[in-house]
Amino acid sequence: MNALTKQVIADEHASLAAMLQSLGMMVRRGPGADRAAWFEVVRAMLFYIDEVPEKQHHPIESRLLFPRVAARVPEVAEVIGRLDREHARGEETVRRLQHELLAWELLGDARREPFETSVRMYLGFYEEHMRLEEEVVLPAAERCFSAADWAEMDEAFALNHDPLRRLLSGVGVSGLDPVYQALFSKIVRLAPPPIGLGGA
Repeated sequence: MNALTKQVIADEHASLAAMLQSLGMMVRRGPGADRAAWFEVVRAMLFYIDEVPEKQHHPIESRLLFPRVAARVPEVAEVIGRLDREHARGEETVRRLQHELLAWELLGDARREPFETSVRMYLGFYEEHMRLEEEVVLPAAERCFSAADWAEMDEAFALNHDPLRRLLSGVGVSGLDPVYQALFSKIVRLAPPPIGLGGA
């Protein structure tokens, strides 16, 4: 596989996996004594998922990668159809999680269990989604793409900069796009590792 496209996809999957892992840790820990801070950071994490993977990463896969692989490697077309449908429902799913979190925050602990259940299901879904992309779709692309195909992928993915990649690479939030700096400062301050510096 082309080095640039492969690296961008791997980095963005790693960023998302780290965010999802931290989200799961936050949900398992629960609000604790600082309830306001807990809800604030979980909202920020869900916003990141909605803002970056759903609006930047997935559209490139659905527009360029998936249709080309499905047309040339018919035996993976069914898997690609499933992944594409999951992309189409992605923003709706994150918005539902955001709504369930808000319901818990505003209406009380009777709404806690539905949110926690939805998060557990979402984490399992996303793990399988990324596994299929990495183990089925990308190897198929390696078999069928030409140099021109990879050049087009490179051009698209090069413009798709996940701000969390800088944070995880050790650059820190100071070098981030100012649009994201406050968001990631908040996440780093409040979230547990591997994303943040929050205490256990």
